[in-house]
Amino acid sequence: MTSNTPPRPAASTARFRPSPVLARLSVLFVALLILFALLLGERLFNATAIRSMAFQLPELGVLSLAMMIPLLSGGLDLSIIATANLSALAAAYIFTHFGTGGGTGAVVWHIVALVAAFGVAGAIGLLNGMVIAYLGVSPILATLGTMTFVKGVAVGLTHGGVISGFPSFMVFIGNGSILHVPVVLIVFVLVAIPVGVMLARSPFGQKVAMLGSNEQAVRYSGIDTRRVLVRVYLLSALLSAVAGLLMMARFNSANAAYGESYLLITILAAVLGGVDPAGGFGRVSGLVLSLIVLQLVSTAANLLNISQFLSLALWGAVLLGVAGVGRVWASLRPMLKRR
Repeated sequence: MTSNTPPRPAASTARFRPSPVLARLSVLFVALLILFALLLGERLFNATAIRSMAFQLPELGVLSLAMMIPLLSGGLDLSIIATANLSALAAAYIFTHFGTGGGTGAVVWHIVALVAAFGVAGAIGLLNGMVIAYLGVSPILATLGTMTFVKGVAVGLTHGGVISGFPSFMVFIGNGSILHVPVVLIVFVLVAIPVGVMLARSPFGQKVAMLGSNEQAVRYSGIDTRRVLVRVYLLSALLSAVAGLLMMARFNSANAAYGESYLLITILAAVLGGVDPAGGFGRVSGLVLSLIVLQLVSTAANLLNISQFLSLALWGAVLLGVAGVGRVWASLRPMLKRR
């Protein structure tokens, strides 16, 4: 017996339609630019402030991509921050204990460190995927348990301490520039474009969108939903490792508690960018634009000496405002058409 619930439009089938979310975010972005130009002027719109935003956005951006993919499938991954930190700590330990010398041996250990980071993340992602897909545990409970377990391991192994002192190439990735463009921003672009293409045009991306639209219907269509779910959480964990390495490179240190405030912000950025919280629809382009809006608000709030807590309130107000405008427009549109 098949489900009578019609699936919501999948991201892959709607990718060529004009996006009302992008339109609303664009209008909001322009409005904020005008507002902050009047309030701050050159204090915000100068090379130093723009470079600062360009350095801060990528790590949150990659973490938001890691959150977006489970959200598209109708799930959630609360373990992305813990995964990022443990992956970074694994690489940091190898960097500082085995890769401190010179020559070919050090290069080999540097590669081993990076492989270890992705290996740790891959193991966590597979654990999440297997528990959710094969044991039927809800994504919230499964990833909450994984988050607690992984963070406990990270704190226990490091006693809450910081590991610092990494090779010069890592410091360059975190703080260097190529043609005045921060390397971390280049890394984010190189990650975001393939993820966006994959979600919009690949068979895997179509399956993820369909899974979020109507899992029962997808299961009856012959698609192995369990395999798709395992790949979803594996990919989320690998993206978390990239974010962990970016944070480690920017701070030149690794710690079990870095980026904890980012968890709910990644959900905020994804939903603000048009990702359906129930799954099935979302675009990387919308996510990127929402990240730019949030970063602009955060930087302007700092320049206006607004507290960090009030900045979070402003981010929430932005989400409520955009969502509210969307609901109002959806209700008014049929009336305008009838006229």
